[in-house]
Amino acid sequence: MNWSEVCIHTTHEAMEPVTNTLQELHYGGVVIEDPLDISKQRDSIFGEIYEIDRNKYPSEGIFIKVYLLMDDQLEANIAEIKDSIDQLASYGIDLGENKLTCHEVKAEDWETSWKKYYKPVKVSPHITVVPSWEDYVPETEKEVMIKLDPGMAFGTGTHPTTMLSIQALEKTLVKNDVVIDVGCGSGVLSIASGLLGARKVNAYDLDEVAISSTRENVDMNDLTDKVMAQQNNLLDHVNKQADVIVANILAEIIIKFTKEAWNNLKQGGHFITSGIIKDKQELVEQSLVEVGFQTIEINEMNNWICIIAKKV
Repeated sequence: MNWSEVCIHTTHEAMEPVTNTLQELHYGGVVIEDPLDISKQRDSIFGEIYEIDRNKYPSEGIFIKVYLLMDDQLEANIAEIKDSIDQLASYGIDLGENKLTCHEVKAEDWETSWKKYYKPVKVSPHITVVPSWEDYVPETEKEVMIKLDPGMAFGTGTHPTTMLSIQALEKTLVKNDVVIDVGCGSGVLSIASGLLGARKVNAYDLDEVAISSTRENVDMNDLTDKVMAQQNNLLDHVNKQADVIVANILAEIIIKFTKEAWNNLKQGGHFITSGIIKDKQELVEQSLVEVGFQTIEINEMNNWICIIAKKV
């Protein structure tokens, strides 16, 4: 069957909310075409992530694309996407032009072609995320290699929020720690935790596709004895005593479970929150302070914020 490419022209601020909305609607993986990828200077440790075709990028804002089957539900599905994205404006999110366009794409043109743009990427001096279909030889004995096939789940390891999260895990995680990954997506942060020495990782996501993807990637990295992926809404009904909790999701979602994060952490444990745009940093910090967390470190990359907080 052929597919319809649905393209949403929106803002950088709306990137995470829009992609999260598409995930919640179970429309699978997305393609993000950001003109900043053309102009920005990358730190040398990241290497060449992907090749760029300048003609595919907007002059302002970004394109977010998702692919739908061209069946009798297509019009209804497109209307659902448009309505759900329009509602994000009520949360104070700048959607910019917020223009939705569609065009037909033959299945063989897209099902695997995206893979040629996804290359090994160093997310820190010692950690590299490697697509499962790429041959890669670690440069040093100390290099940790995360093998990943994101499939239909969000999270390739190349987004600044994911890089910041992995770097924060590298700083805070101690061997034999117990870790909780809230909103695990493709499982990249759970896998990073396991490879960095965690004894046990509990990975939660509301999306069945994400849980399936996480389990496949965990198996690919030989971590089935350490990482357990389970469908769950945030930390609802979770009662653990973890050393580290990591959550790379929206600021508006993070503030909904800061109390549950506090309850599920050991004294002295760390809560790593990412997926926070600069304008929402204060909102998250205030929520953390209100339940008793102490901010230990704040890091920024391309206007995205990652906060490391501690239960004191």
